[in-house]
Amino acid sequence: MEKLTQLGRPAAQPASPAEAVLETVPNPHPDSLYLIRFAAPEFTSLCPITAQPDFAHLVIDYAPAETIVESKSLKLFLASFRDHGAFHEDCTLTIGKRLVEATKPRWLRIGGYWYPRGGIPIDVFWQTGAPPEGLWLPDQGVASYRGRG
Repeated sequence: MEKLTQLGRPAAQPASPAEAVLETVPNPHPDSLYLIRFAAPEFTSLCPITAQPDFAHLVIDYAPAETIVESKSLKLFLASFRDHGAFHEDCTLTIGKRLVEATKPRWLRIGGYWYPRGGIPIDVFWQTGAPPEGLWLPDQGVASYRGRG
């Protein structure tokens, strides 16, 4: 854990997702099949065309292998999108793929539940493959957008 550079010390928000560092720590139970969930109900990024803010509720589920993501580094990584222009699909898949690259999990899925832009909500889902047999996989718990109704 000596390699951690952000936990327990001041760390500035990265200027971009490419500059953000996702740090990992050893999985305390690498022999057990279990699920870790991160929910980011106030995720923000920018439209790459208009620079207007976009908002999403992200749900990240993964079954760790040898390492787990350190949560402060994940928070800083997600915050780095606040001034980053990218379409919903790109943001969602970039986050999922960077987590896979950093943690090399047994399995990962991400749900990006984006609030309407131009009157159309866009939900983006990605996973690394079929979930491992025996993994308890709860519903992500985010209802489809219903507007005022």
